Amino acid sequence: MDDELRPEYDLRSLRVRKVGPGRKGFGPSVRLEEDVANVFPDSEAVNEALRFLIRIARENELALPQR
Repeated sequence: MDDELRPEYDLRSLRVRKVGPGRKGFGPSVRLEEDVANVFPDSEAVNEALRFLIRIARENELALPQR
């Protein structure tokens, strides 16, 4: 087979996604408002900020459920 894909294209990190009515998602998703999304570059940054907020709330004994 003659591969014409350029060597600089690394496709190993791509995730395959099914389309159509029976597809399953990659997990729960949350939609951020545009002004909030502009502050965070990626989901890792959002999670880090939320974990920080949870820690501060618990330290100040605000009513947050324990998981």
